[in-house]
Amino acid sequence: MLWGHRTAAAVAMLLAPFTGAIALEWPQEIHAPTGKIVVYQPQPESLEGNVLTARAAVSLEPADGSEADFGAIWFSSRIETDRDAGTALIRDITLTDARWPDATDDKVARLGKILADAVPDAGFEISLPQLTASLDQSKEEQQSQLELNTDPPAILFTQTPSVLLLYDGEPRFGPIENSHYERVMNTVFAVARDTRTGELYLGDGSFWYQARDPMGPWKLTDNPPAELLKIAPKPDPDSQTAPGAANAAKPSAIVTADKPTELVVSDGEPQWKSLPGGDLLYVYNTETPWIREPVSGRMYLLLSGRWFYASSENGPWTFIRSDKLPESFSQIPPESEIGGIRTSVAGTEEANDAIHDAQVPQTAAVRRDQAKLDVTYDGDPDFDPITGTEMQYAVNASVQVLWVDGKYYALDDGVWFTSDHELGPWTLADSIPQDKISKIPPTSPVYNTTYVHVFDSTPDVVYVGYYPGYLWSFPYYGVPVYGTGWYYPPYWGSIYHPWHPTWGFHVGYNSWTGWNVGVGWSNGFFSFGFNWSAGRPPGYRPWGCCARNVYRPVNINTGNINIGNNINIANHGKLVSNLQSRNINTQQFRNNVYAHGNNPSRTLSHQASLQNLNLSRSVSGRANNLYVDSGGQLARHNNGEWEHRVNNSWQRPAATNLDARSISPETREHLGQAASSVNVDRARQAASSVNMDHVRNAASARGINTTSLNRSLQARQTGASRARMHAPMRGGFRRR
Repeated sequence: MLWGHRTAAAVAMLLAPFTGAIALEWPQEIHAPTGKIVVYQPQPESLEGNVLTARAAVSLEPADGSEADFGAIWFSSRIETDRDAGTALIRDITLTDARWPDATDDKVARLGKILADAVPDAGFEISLPQLTASLDQSKEEQQSQLELNTDPPAILFTQTPSVLLLYDGEPRFGPIENSHYERVMNTVFAVARDTRTGELYLGDGSFWYQARDPMGPWKLTDNPPAELLKIAPKPDPDSQTAPGAANAAKPSAIVTADKPTELVVSDGEPQWKSLPGGDLLYVYNTETPWIREPVSGRMYLLLSGRWFYASSENGPWTFIRSDKLPESFSQIPPESEIGGIRTSVAGTEEANDAIHDAQVPQTAAVRRDQAKLDVTYDGDPDFDPITGTEMQYAVNASVQVLWVDGKYYALDDGVWFTSDHELGPWTLADSIPQDKISKIPPTSPVYNTTYVHVFDSTPDVVYVGYYPGYLWSFPYYGVPVYGTGWYYPPYWGSIYHPWHPTWGFHVGYNSWTGWNVGVGWSNGFFSFGFNWSAGRPPGYRPWGCCARNVYRPVNINTGNINIGNNINIANHGKLVSNLQSRNINTQQFRNNVYAHGNNPSRTLSHQASLQNLNLSRSVSGRANNLYVDSGGQLARHNNGEWEHRVNNSWQRPAATNLDARSISPETREHLGQAASSVNVDRARQAASSVNMDHVRNAASARGINTTSLNRSLQARQTGASRARMHAPMRGGFRRR
């Protein structure tokens, strides 16, 4: 993630690496004076912002080795996430309820006191796959699915390995200082024009092309001007996508466009291959998901997470929702060469996982004393109205600036600032008018600001977070899609400010690396870019460069996957991307803001942020098999069977699908007081008013909700499996 050079110094991630064992396995234990508290993997009930409410099975195991007490707890907590590490920290826990099937009244009070003393200061680490596997997907999905644009872009086909040279509108030129050349400003490529002859040149580090018109035709040249070679961008020798490295022996053809366009490239005539069963065919000598259904004769393309179909390559192309695809799409084998596209087929396990992941925000704690922001404008501040609202946004500012109800709000790399004047001074925002900002429609280029929140604040820090929508990734009818689909014309003044594109960069998604990007058959061009050594106009903001991250696809991932689980279709290893992160938590960010990084004085001390936490550790050799059903009953999964806790033993009850809890609200209130009270006498008094025999009898009579438990079991197994798959990429909150 790229929180940016202005506020990176102020952002203190309370989930930075920490020396110690990584406690991602469950159950986990925390120590209490009388023994240890073993907490089994929490079962989330809701996630609102950074506040997680959940239930969990627990056991209190006395230090003297006597018999353990088993129970269930309910709690609310704050989570802090690290998407690069794939982990979350559960902290600031508030117990809201507790239940002990075997405990006497006096024991309930004592157990409540033990929990109340230890749990609020505890910290539990969980992998994001484990956390998200059991979250419901419907709520976050609804925001994006109404106004995203599903019109297809222009779709071009070629059977020659080619690269799409895309201009953001009509090609426009700016000077290259101290030279006879000028450059095309509104493209990601290095295109230069000799002002003396009018000849244009395009380079990728290995090959040079020449044309008389920016729209081509472009032809290879072996003799680019020596002066141009001196000032042209130089490749990064350390980059795995160094220019020409992907396919140096075979230059690509150049296809040009000046409107939203996608290029589908095959290496020769499309070669179709059948999936098992013959219900679907796919082209295997391309890097684009390109499928045909023989029964209907339709062919399908997957572009930026959206499906389009037509009867032939000539179109017309029609959008189809992922939940309306033929049933055969959901039967694509995960292990097949195109198994990766299951993420874009609603209802598949892979798609559900991606949607669940979108519900968890990336969080940070920003130091007030280090939060600084300077906003610059290209000339006088210029604001345009946001359609359908009374708000306005700055079209010529260095960051996203909104005017809402007479105040100004500036969003810099996921952190909100506020001011009474468009020129500042800017202060860290304790709150924002989220109800107003949330009404910004996708037709606005600042729509992504609706996904950035201020969760909480203290005298020292402000807790902030963002959802994937800030990085232009949206849930849409059961799958993630990239971009809003709307075209936002760029700002032109003395500088060029592009807005975020949906089309033209061959964007695809996979569960291993998130969004990835390309420009056609070869990717050497994309790493070449804009860095002219002769200088560039002051304030220039090229798309894809490093000055204004809100205008680039910062969530596009590095990865050697465009389609399929491990490789590109029939182009193994050739297409890679030089964009390094799908989040704002890149190593560069870590180096800038972590306490062990380059600027330790600018951040909260990580040790200080964790020193008051009773950090949990995994319990070795213990099965993660205790659950709490939807009715609040404690259950164990043992040898394929469900058991519940009755009379100090695990028994197999008659199953029931009742969801209502048998304990009255008054009883729950008393139990909650018993669990949370720090005064043992008050806890005992609260617990004594509860008829524990009634509680135990009610629990035994109604059995357990096996339907709810089976869902929890499946979610826990799915999360554990995904956590293991992602483990090699994960750094975690603490290092081994």
